[in-house]
Amino acid sequence: MEIDFDGSLWRIAAERMKMRREHLIPLSQQAIEILRQLHPLTGSGRYLFPGRTHARPMSENAVLAALRYLFYEQGIMTVHGFRRMASTLLNESGKWSGDAIERQFAHAETDEVRAAYIAAEHLPERFRMMQWWADHLDQLKTGASIVPFRVRRNCILDKYDA
Repeated sequence: MEIDFDGSLWRIAAERMKMRREHLIPLSQQAIEILRQLHPLTGSGRYLFPGRTHARPMSENAVLAALRYLFYEQGIMTVHGFRRMASTLLNESGKWSGDAIERQFAHAETDEVRAAYIAAEHLPERFRMMQWWADHLDQLKTGASIVPFRVRRNCILDKYDA
């Protein structure tokens, strides 16, 4: 089984990853709870989100269709867009090291010399980071206080100001 519910860790085997390297994914309390709720529906199958035949996972097109059903128009959000949004906000928060963020997204070290010597997974920081992210999303869902900002006049953003 790939998901360790007690350890809150998802372990994806190297042969299933694009870069052929095992990937460890720390899971937040909220993610574990969602997976526990999902288990009675798909727990006996191979995939958490099976496709029509249950022999394959849900396709990217099926997930895109679900986004459209949730009123995300084409060109507004994509499946990969959620990864981009998380990466951007995690980096901009200033709370997490770039190395931990990159490992969370299974990005390999691009500096070959550094990659040869550093095999760190940054798991303690990534566990804290994923819990912070889940808590942040929960706050947004429940109507967290969002601080509005004003756009300066005569700047490049004027063309977007309706």
